[in-house]
Amino acid sequence: MSSPSNLPGKLCALTPSRIGIATKDGTTPTESVLDFQRSYALARDTIHIPLDAAAIARSVAPLPSVLVRSQAPERGIYLRRPDLGRRLHSDCLTDLFKARCDVVFVIADGLSSRAAERHASAVLKATIEILPHWSIGPVVIASQARVAIGDEIGVNLDAEFSVVLIGERPGLSVSDSLGVYITRKPALGRMDSERNCISNIHANGGLSYAAAAAKIAWLLEQARKIGQTGIGLKDEMVESALTLGSVPQIKS
Repeated sequence: MSSPSNLPGKLCALTPSRIGIATKDGTTPTESVLDFQRSYALARDTIHIPLDAAAIARSVAPLPSVLVRSQAPERGIYLRRPDLGRRLHSDCLTDLFKARCDVVFVIADGLSSRAAERHASAVLKATIEILPHWSIGPVVIASQARVAIGDEIGVNLDAEFSVVLIGERPGLSVSDSLGVYITRKPALGRMDSERNCISNIHANGGLSYAAAAAKIAWLLEQARKIGQTGIGLKDEMVESALTLGSVPQIKS
């Protein structure tokens, strides 16, 4: 068993959490205080950075893309009125034509546009590469958006599945973590229990792009087999496959 003096160092090697930083007299070193303040400021600032939708459209090319926005007119209202972020602005409805596709991918800012801009395109392309027999709708890039905006987008594109790649709430360790939400038969009023979530996708010790893509593809394949997403679809993917980018079969 580790001695008490070695325990903080061993724990620090396992987590980015701020532990074991107090000095013997119980005070916190100035360097640690400044690091905390910097991380806190970065997390707060990240929430307000606008999404560069045009840059994302360029990064997903040559895949076709459509730019849309929610009913939240500006960031302050978006933060205070989550319901408006879940619905498409009426001006955008005419831009979404029935694609009758297997899956539509939505890239949304959520609470971290940095996450969407840095990671979503790479995850999207890696996923499509291992779904060669699936028909893919146009990539929809949504500003001031919440997860549920993918339901209305899926309905308008007549997609069997919607996959929303969205910036997660920034924290004191990571401000650009990406989350993915998968919904079968997207429709207005879908509950969170009807979705499957993959989180913590980022370059600073998070889930890799290849691993995230493998898990998305696996969940889509299994959801199609059992006819549902959400609590009825258990994530029983063989963990070793995450490093291979393959889509293994569900365990019997």
